Amino acid sequence: MTSRVMRGVNAALLLLAASPAAAQQIDVNLASETDGTRTLVHEITVPASLEEVWTALATVDGWRTWAVPLAREVPGSPDHFETGYDAGAEPGAASTIEQQWLERTKPYRVVFRTTRTPEGFPHADAYVRVTSSFLLTSVGAAATRVRLTGNGYPAGPAGDALIAFFREGNRVSLRQLHRRFAEGPIDWTASRSQTDEK
Repeated sequence: MTSRVMRGVNAALLLLAASPAAAQQIDVNLASETDGTRTLVHEITVPASLEEVWTALATVDGWRTWAVPLAREVPGSPDHFETGYDAGAEPGAASTIEQQWLERTKPYRVVFRTTRTPEGFPHADAYVRVTSSFLLTSVGAAATRVRLTGNGYPAGPAGDALIAFFREGNRVSLRQLHRRFAEGPIDWTASRSQTDEK
């Protein structure tokens, strides 16, 4: 895979290898459903309150602190937002990703799906049918259990490839979420400079 998404995930992996947050335990499970689809689940405990984690997951300002350097609302569509690994990308650029929030129930649940993948993303037609949900559970005054569930990965080679990609990609994303609260919001400018030096 040579998409910008893969390059972004690979860059994040390099940075996380040197980060204390990289040691955080993430539980991963894969289940087959009666309709033939697969469900991929990742879980992590984050050092922050329910409200803090929910805000990081349910707002574009929050996404910029941990997930991607570019996150913005799509004008005229309050539940759609655009993300990307290039903070300077123009709206609708081929390198960006469009997502749709399907549910934002404060402070426990956030559900979204990708409606447009970056140009060249493998198996895009299958991935836009996957729904991702975050379920948040308080495990203390300043700790939250985050369960990320991806529903609808198809049976067959396309689903296998997507699961292989997101098994690691979601692990990276949750480590970045943990890092955001353990060390502070991610400085994407500094992260890019460190990646360029490696």
